[in-house]
Amino acid sequence: MLPVDSTTIRLFLHVLGATVWVGGQLALAFVVPVVRRHAGRDTVIAVARRFQLVAWPAFALLIVTGVWNLFAVHVGDQDSQYLASLFFKLVLVGVSGACALGHTMIARTRPALGGALAGLALLAALGALFVGVQLAG
Repeated sequence: MLPVDSTTIRLFLHVLGATVWVGGQLALAFVVPVVRRHAGRDTVIAVARRFQLVAWPAFALLIVTGVWNLFAVHVGDQDSQYLASLFFKLVLVGVSGACALGHTMIARTRPALGGALAGLALLAALGALFVGVQLAG
C-alpha cells in the first residue's frame, strides 16, 4: 500500500472541498427546479439553506488548501504559463464565491438575478476546476 503523507492529505482535502462546492452546485442546478415544482418555494429555500451549511465550509477548505498548494508547488519557481493559468483560476474562484454570496443575499427578493448569479457561480466553479486539473497535470 502506498504511504500517506502531507501531499496526499493536502490534495485529498482540496478535492473534497471541490467535490462539495462544485458538485453540490451542479446537483442543485438539476434538483431545485423539481423541488420548486413539486414542493414549492419554501422547500427550495430550506434545501438551499441546508446546502449552505456544507457549501461555505467547503469553499473555506478550498481556500485554505489552495494556499497550502501554493506553498507546496513553490509558485515562485513556476513559469509564466503556469502563473497565468494560476491567476485565471484564482479569478474564477473569486467570481464563483462572489456570485454565490450575491445569490445568497438577493435570491429571495430578486429571484431572476439570484438565479443568474447562481448560474455564474457554477460556471466559474467549473472553470476553476478545469484549470486546477490543468495545473496539477
